Amino acid sequence: MQPAILTLNAGSSTVKYGLFARDGVTELARGTLEQTGAAAMAKALEVTRDAKVQVVGVGHRVVHGGPRYAAPALIDEVVVEALRSFIPLAPLHQPHNVAGIEAARAAFSAVPQVACFDTAFHRGHALVEEAYALPRRFFDEGVRSFGFHGLSYQFIAGRLSDVAPEVPRGRVVVAHLGSGASMCAMVGGRSVATSMGFSTLDGIPMGTRTGSLDPGVLLYLLDHHKLSLKDVETLLYKESGLKGLSGVSNDMRTLLASDAPHAKEAVEYFVHHCARMVASLATAAQGLDALVFTAGIGERSAVVRARIVAKLGWLGLAVDAAANERNATVISTPASRAKVLVVPTNEERCIAEAVAAQLG
Repeated sequence: MQPAILTLNAGSSTVKYGLFARDGVTELARGTLEQTGAAAMAKALEVTRDAKVQVVGVGHRVVHGGPRYAAPALIDEVVVEALRSFIPLAPLHQPHNVAGIEAARAAFSAVPQVACFDTAFHRGHALVEEAYALPRRFFDEGVRSFGFHGLSYQFIAGRLSDVAPEVPRGRVVVAHLGSGASMCAMVGGRSVATSMGFSTLDGIPMGTRTGSLDPGVLLYLLDHHKLSLKDVETLLYKESGLKGLSGVSNDMRTLLASDAPHAKEAVEYFVHHCARMVASLATAAQGLDALVFTAGIGERSAVVRARIVAKLGWLGLAVDAAANERNATVISTPASRAKVLVVPTNEERCIAEAVAAQLG
């Protein structure tokens, strides 16, 4: 049977998987298992048998690597224990990641398994980007800006040399725009700043998440509305963002097709704050040589891309309407001061490549 690498992304109710050749590049299959834990791993075994492959390595997407992990890690008991210790930093995601790892280690006990962290790409930020203006003891405890979507940004950083050879050495802002959305400033292919912070709530507005929010609002909600911590958590993660603003949907496609005034306002809010964030991150990078759109909205919505870039005209950015409509790789005009690109992301391949590297 063909040797293969299995990638797993364990969520609260599903497990997304990918199968790659031993090189970590050639994709053989991908899908979603509507199960979790041991049941999902049993199903993954069936998938590998049906695909007639022999799993030689397993890679896991792990949301949080804390301050410790700046690179993929070969999983052992020490690593698993460390990942458990990060659960307070990502209580909605990390428990499912750890449970998925434990189930996979039981199901695929004879093969190496690798943890790949969404936070790792952003390790090494300067203190001015990583710290909050709180008493220093909280920073030492781990209350700091970690950043997320790192696997996506790492993949894009690796792809840029293929699609625009002059860009990776320069100053790039990547906009990962999907139901979860964030941006990252890179210089020379390394992250120097990002919009998400301590949690996946920070930065630009998302499908159901708030984006940046004055902490005074939380104090008001807790005191005046007497919301419980659980109520606040549900509000911020599941009832806000595009869904909360529009009262219509968290799906950008639905909002763009709607005539409801609040739907139009939600789209404008998203566009406005995305443009503001590009300008902020360009400051962190000390310039802008390229703006890259990726993920669901970034890769597929010509309307949203055009509206964001239009707000950045003062920076000299301009979009070629025809290229933008056909989702071309380069959508900027020749006169644009910075390139504007559309580059599909592939977090599963990023994980598979990390496993292949560990296998040697």
